[in-house]
Order: sequence, then structure tokens, then C-alpha cells
Amino acid sequence: MKKSLITALLLLVTIMGHAQWKPVGDKIKTPWAEKVNPSDPLPEYPRPLVVRDRWSNLNGLWNYSIVPFGKQPEEWQGEILVPFCAESSLSGVGRKVGKECHLWYSRSFTIPSSWSKERIILHFGAVDCECDVWVNDIKVCSHQGGYTPFSADITDALIKGNNTLKVRVWDPSDAGWQPRGKQVAEPKGIWYTSVTGIWQTVWMEPVPARHITGLRTTPDLDKGIFRVEASLSDYSEGIIEVSLFDKGVKVASGKALAGKEVEIALSEPKLWSPDSPFLYDIEVVLWSGGKKVDAVHSYAAMRKISYKADENGIMRMELNNKPLFHFGLLDQGWWPDGLYTAPTDEALAFDIIKTKELGFNMIRKHVKVEPARWYYHCDRLGVLVWQDMPSGDKTPKWDMTHYFNYNELERSPESEAGYRKEWCEIMDYLHSHPSIVMWVPFNEGWGQFKTCEIAEWTKSHDPSRLVNAASGGNHFMTGDVLDLHHYPTPKMYLYDAYRVNVMGEYGGIGWPMEGHLWEPDRNWGYIRFNSSAEVTDEYVKYAEMLYDMIARGFSGAIYTQTTDVEIEVNGLMTYDRKVIKPDADRVRAINLKITGSLDK
Repeated sequence: MKKSLITALLLLVTIMGHAQWKPVGDKIKTPWAEKVNPSDPLPEYPRPLVVRDRWSNLNGLWNYSIVPFGKQPEEWQGEILVPFCAESSLSGVGRKVGKECHLWYSRSFTIPSSWSKERIILHFGAVDCECDVWVNDIKVCSHQGGYTPFSADITDALIKGNNTLKVRVWDPSDAGWQPRGKQVAEPKGIWYTSVTGIWQTVWMEPVPARHITGLRTTPDLDKGIFRVEASLSDYSEGIIEVSLFDKGVKVASGKALAGKEVEIALSEPKLWSPDSPFLYDIEVVLWSGGKKVDAVHSYAAMRKISYKADENGIMRMELNNKPLFHFGLLDQGWWPDGLYTAPTDEALAFDIIKTKELGFNMIRKHVKVEPARWYYHCDRLGVLVWQDMPSGDKTPKWDMTHYFNYNELERSPESEAGYRKEWCEIMDYLHSHPSIVMWVPFNEGWGQFKTCEIAEWTKSHDPSRLVNAASGGNHFMTGDVLDLHHYPTPKMYLYDAYRVNVMGEYGGIGWPMEGHLWEPDRNWGYIRFNSSAEVTDEYVKYAEMLYDMIARGFSGAIYTQTTDVEIEVNGLMTYDRKVIKPDADRVRAINLKITGSLDK
């Protein structure tokens, strides 16, 4: 009887949540929009690399108000579904915010009684772009930057019973210097709707007073070891023990003093690759005085990314010391219903799954950083990732076809500091994901400054990956890669004998499909066709051209793009993910020919 009553109450809460919330607007939506549960949106644990068993998801309906900059809300204007940004349909709001306004959030929460003797950590996956956070009107943290997670120990601000959480957000969009990717106040062409506010999961979890705050795992294939560094809330004492498991069986372990790297040796490591994405499970324990103080779970993969000259003197990227042609899609990570945020975790994985089914082995994540679960899906599915830094600020003169010989952008001290801070945080946030094999600090000159210095700094911060300093133009002889862009066909118009040469963007074959358009009367593509057969033939023609250029020196390529985005209709899939435009079998066949071109 008691169980039936609880079930009925939970059902009532769910029904009430649905009654209070619904997507807004008349734009197209993905199939997953109907699966969004406003009582429990995105319920998956959001941090796969540092997993704790006990946690509380704070996603759901919050109060919100949009008020003039510097003002506090006198009343709440309605409810917003977190973690969908205010401009999105799935937020239930669908309103612009803009630089003249602040977006305020509020919700109540309680702490489980079983957590009463522990520290309580509040986590935000990402908030775009500047925010301040209060618990019971006590300020607990501030954060600047729209793409990285942040946390606060809120224990001392808590009270018994109901607690109040408030968040204030400001986002100047393209009126500011901050990293923002393709967000603009007035969308057009390749520039899309602004994203303001909380756009990734908010959660809290209990931890001991001394606890593990993060992990940094680096494989070294040539030495057959993993290096694992556990960051702690207090480095004063203790021992870190790291154990590696293969399907539940411990295969190796190592220990180090707190604050030192743990080295774990494997005599015959299983390697990670797109064909065999093997992941080891990891347990990390903090010991002090012979007692287990804290423990978290994670995973890691043994893989190496490098490059060297082949028998013809052409620089080839290598995975695990074997040449591999990187062939992938330009993936912008936008959704018609959630904008920056996928409606569900199933949707988040969908584009990755389809990319691999189409025969690609790589994704270029374009001027956006995704939630940690997106990279987890790439890790487990076996997809290489080239990770862009989200662009911002202004653009200097752009030169695609020559080495840059003009004045670079001079950023203000504030802008430069903001770029460096967020790029460093992004690299640290994503460091332990084996799928990421390349960092891309700049794209097509957007906000590009001090290119050689930034490339060298990026490489020194993470020497385990390649650095593609300037994708598509404003080239310097720095970094590991010369990256060319050319639309619609692939074209080799520069060549560097000392670095890896890639076709960083090409394609853009457009087909505006009726019934699947963001704006039926306004759409754009680099080149346009009107049927699947035409799109397929053109795709295969370009792919054959690319294949012929591999022997001449290309070692990787990116086709534009995974899906349509807003009025840009050059995706292999429609924006609502309901249609794959070309013949998938023909695309897969030519793609596998390209990805296997360097096999020996």
C-alpha cells in the first residue's frame, strides 16, 4: 500500500511538471523533444571521468526573471527548464536576453539527512557566460566563461530544511570579447542564435572533508604506463592508490604520496582505436592513517597520437605508432529545440553514432565545447576528436592562401587574459578523454592573436596531443599542422614538408528539405541541390578528389557538416535529425576507402 501511494505521488508530480512546462515556438524539433521529462531532464550522472555514487540532480523547473542590467527581480516571471538556455524552445521561455539584461534563476532544495556530516559541493556543467551564485543569500561563487565546469563548497551556507539557490547571469553575446563560438544577437548565414544562462547539468554531491576533486590521466604507450594525478581539496598528507580493471578484473595498480603522479605499468596493454575502443576502468582511493578517506571511479585508454614522415617524406598522423588518415565531420553541436543542449543523452550520442556508421573515424568539434558525456560517448564508441577553442573578440585581416604577413589582432589585456584562462580550463577539463587527439586554438582568423606564442603554450601545456594552430587561414610556421579550407571541393593550394597537411574544411553540399527547415523561406549553403541522388553523387565526386590528394600529401580531412544548423542547410542530416540526405551506403563505402588509405 505504501509503495503504491509513493508511486501515485511520483506520477502526480510528473503530470504537474508536464502541465506547467511545454516547449515554446513553432520551429522544427528533434524526435527526442517529446522524451524530455521536465521533472527529471538529463538525469544521467554528468561527469563520467570522476564518478561518485551519491549525488542529487538539480535539473528541472526553476523560477526565472529577465531584468535590466544591475537590477534584482521584484517577482519571478515564470519557470524555466534547466539546463536549457533561455533562448531555446525546450527551456519553455524562448526569449532573448541580451547585454542590457541580467537573467536570474531561483529554486529551493533540501539536503538528505544522510549527508549531514559531510561537505556539500554544488556543481555547474556550464553557464554562458558570466554568473554569480548565492545559497540562502550568501554568495558562494562567481565564474566567467561559458564552456567550462565549476564548483563551490556550499556547506557553510546551508540551513536545515529548505535552502534557496539563486544564479545571476550576464551574456553580451557578440557585443563582447569573450569566447562565444557562433553565437550572435542577430543570426544569419553561418552565425546562430545566442545562448544565455545554464546550459549543462547542475548537481550537488556529498564528500568528506578531505576529498578527491579531479583526475588527470595521461597514457604513455611507448613506456607502457599510465600517469594519474589526483587533485585534492587538501594536499597535506595521504596516499593515492590507483587500480586498473579489465572487465572487473584488476590488472595493475600503483601508489604515490598525495600531490604526486601515480605510475601504473602494463606489460601488454590493450590499445584504444576507432576499430577497438577499449577502456580500462579505474578506481582511485585516498588513504590516510591506514583508512580509506575517499574514492572515485573513472576510466582510461592506452593510445598515442603522433606524426612522422612516411617512405615518401610525407608527414602522416599516427595512432599507436601506425599511420591513420583522419576523416571526419565538422560538428557544430546545435539543436533546433535545445540550441547548445541536446534534448536527451540518447540525442547527444546520436550524431556520434551516425558519424561512425557513415564510415568516418573522426569529428572536429567546431568552436564549441560539449558536456563531458559527449566526449564519453566518443571515448566508448571510438571516434577521434579535433577540439576547437570557441572563438571570440574581433577578426584581423584573413588570408587563406599564403602564410600570414599582416598585423595580428591586438587584444585588450582583459580579452587576452580571458582567452588564456578559458583555453587552459578547457584543456584541463578535457585532458583525460582519450578521444581528443588535437587542439585547435584558432579558426579562420576569428579572434586570432599571438599565434606562435599561443601554439607553443598549448603544446607545452599538453605535449601528448597535436596542435593545429590556425585552421583555415592566417597560417604561421608553428604547431604540428597546416590546415587548409576550400569550398566546395577539396584543394591543395599550400604544402608544408615539415608538418602534417590536412583539408580542414571542404564540402558544404546543401539541400533544403521541405518540412525540415528552421526557416522555410530563408536558407543558405555553399552549393545547392534538390535530391538525394544529386547530393550523393556530388559527395562521392568530392571524396574521390580527396582520395587522389592523399598520395600527394593530405593526411586528414573534414567534411562540412554533420547536420543543418538553423538556416545553414549543408548538413548530411537535417537539423531535426529525421533524414539522412545522401545514400548512406554509398557514403560509407567511399569513406571507408579514405579512412583505410594509409593501412599497410
